[in-house]
Amino acid sequence: MASASSTSAKNLFVDSKTRLAERVQVNVNNMASICRQVNRGSQSADMLTHSARNMALQEHAIKNSEDSLQKLNKLNTHLTYQYEAIQRHAMALENVKEQVRDMQR
Repeated sequence: MASASSTSAKNLFVDSKTRLAERVQVNVNNMASICRQVNRGSQSADMLTHSARNMALQEHAIKNSEDSLQKLNKLNTHLTYQYEAIQRHAMALENVKEQVRDMQR
């Protein structure tokens, strides 16, 4: 009977040891998973920081483009006024030419 009891105790000990080893393995795997997640999280933070920096640079470029566009719009307006003035003067020149011809006759 002592032999059966010691065999059963040995089996119980082996089973406990096996379950403990399995639990340790699960915990090690879980820790590895957590480390991978933390590593991914830090890379995400780096990517977000890089994206925020690029966005700030783009805001400056957009502001410069907006300023240039406003200057071009003003320039376009002035050129339109000049073009209209040139057209008016060209028409007036035609009238003057006609008057000179009439005076020469």
